[in-house]
Amino acid sequence: MKYTKDEIMAISKKMCKNTLMETLEIEFTEVGDDFLIARMPVTPRVHQPDGVLHGGASVALAESVGSAGAYFFLNNDEIVIRGIEIAANHVKSVRDGYVYAHASIVHKGRTTQLWQIKITNDKDELVSLLKLTTLTLPKPH
Repeated sequence: MKYTKDEIMAISKKMCKNTLMETLEIEFTEVGDDFLIARMPVTPRVHQPDGVLHGGASVALAESVGSAGAYFFLNNDEIVIRGIEIAANHVKSVRDGYVYAHASIVHKGRTTQLWQIKITNDKDELVSLLKLTTLTLPKPH
């Protein structure tokens, strides 16, 4: 890995500034050799009308952590990452607390990457299971 764990945490915090990730209060919490974890508070700001976590907020969390993982694990400052497909299965409702997105790389290709993201609640119960495909593009100059 090109970056140390501390560098990844610092860069992740900086990259959230003035983005949807900051709006949703997404915070990166842990990194390993092939995974990245972020958390998001479940408050009325991310609820659907009946008071539970909106599936769209879960998808935004998952794409944020998977795309960040692709950026860090491909070790190349000359690329940008784009999510090109995401599929989500929501299996449990959450009303409050935090949800945690654990993104693990399944396929690390030069052009496309496949990620599995498990979103769990404070009790480590599965909330959503997502599959994300990312695309690597050259950084525009």
